[in-house]
Amino acid sequence: MHQQHQLQFCSTCTAMLRASQTVVLSYDGPMKAAQRHIDLEVNLARSEAALRRTLPDARLQITALPNIAQMQLALINSDFQTGPLSAEVMQAVIAKPAYWAFCWGSGLALARWLLQNPAVVAGKRIADVGCGCGIGAIAAKMAGAAEVIACDNDQDALINAQANAALNHVSLAFCDDVANLDSDFDLILMADVLYDKSNYPLLSTAKSLAHSIIVADSRVRSIDDPDFVVFHTSEALTYPNLGEFDEFRDVRFFRAS
Repeated sequence: MHQQHQLQFCSTCTAMLRASQTVVLSYDGPMKAAQRHIDLEVNLARSEAALRRTLPDARLQITALPNIAQMQLALINSDFQTGPLSAEVMQAVIAKPAYWAFCWGSGLALARWLLQNPAVVAGKRIADVGCGCGIGAIAAKMAGAAEVIACDNDQDALINAQANAALNHVSLAFCDDVANLDSDFDLILMADVLYDKSNYPLLSTAKSLAHSIIVADSRVRSIDDPDFVVFHTSEALTYPNLGEFDEFRDVRFFRAS
């Protein structure tokens, strides 16, 4: 009976996301512990299955994060690559990269900064656009945001973010299309989304949706929009460590308001 409940919830949530609706996972109320456990187990299993479709020998492991003692995430195992990838696996990585199985440096830096500066989000309505594993959204909720929507156009990313929300005992809403977000946000967060120039239109979209936008990114030194001004810098590594160039450790924070 317990297993049937898990599968029913899982399929309902997926159907809603495919219909481009916002799904809310809340752990408030008398059933919160049981529901959180269900969500965690179901979405961890689904997330690992998605990961193995791309990297058959990889697995998810619950990972503590450096300098964020209060948070842990389900991420790819640190020793996932023990040898060269086959041509078949390389094609799978290119076709469907499991980027959401990593905690990218800019997301880590943003989460750490939000937790150190809770007044930025406390009591506010927040959207995390391009949420990946969900670290920015989770940190915003932990820091006292009234409502947080995690948005990503990759269903597998949202499944992983749902698992991580449950893992950290926070209630989030999820959306798979930024076009379905309304225009009444106090703040939009974006981290590690500007690596691809095709994502730059998200900046204009974000400006139309929120009073303020914060972008954290190690891949860009400036944004070709005078509204976005650097206000903070930090240093962070992707986790697990991918051995990236030192230049990608420097994360710049841009704000537009």
